[in-house]
Amino acid sequence: METRIGTGYDVHRLTEDRKLILGGVEIPHDKGLDGHSDADVLVHALMDAMLGAAALGDIGKLFPDTDEAYHGISSLKLLAEVGKRLAEEGYSLGNADVTVVCQRPKLAPFIGQMCENIAKTLKVPESKISIKATTTEKLGFTGRGEGIAAEAVCLLNR
Repeated sequence: METRIGTGYDVHRLTEDRKLILGGVEIPHDKGLDGHSDADVLVHALMDAMLGAAALGDIGKLFPDTDEAYHGISSLKLLAEVGKRLAEEGYSLGNADVTVVCQRPKLAPFIGQMCENIAKTLKVPESKISIKATTTEKLGFTGRGEGIAAEAVCLLNR
């Protein structure tokens, strides 16, 4: 069996008049993330980790922001496509660990639903998905509430 590791990182700016979607969950907040799709940084970082582990590029290559087909699309739909492509290449997800970096809102009440959404989308047990949230103690762009970042790592088996 071959095991491969991948990492992913994504950042989006917080802006007015957008919903805040993280892990496929709409989070009550006065701002949302700016982007071509729903700008779900958590799912974007995860997809990049998975694609990187399989050496299949990144989400910009697969789902370019110049393609109107992806305008406003749910990142969970994109994640389903990534999962499908990995399965076609013979990969299965060993596990994924994602950290979301933001000062506010507090994400702890939503993490269970995020894990469930991702596991369901990838058709894996929830025990393979770990999501954590942290702040930067009010330092940097995330600490000032200008944006949200996420980093992910995953193991793929083939």
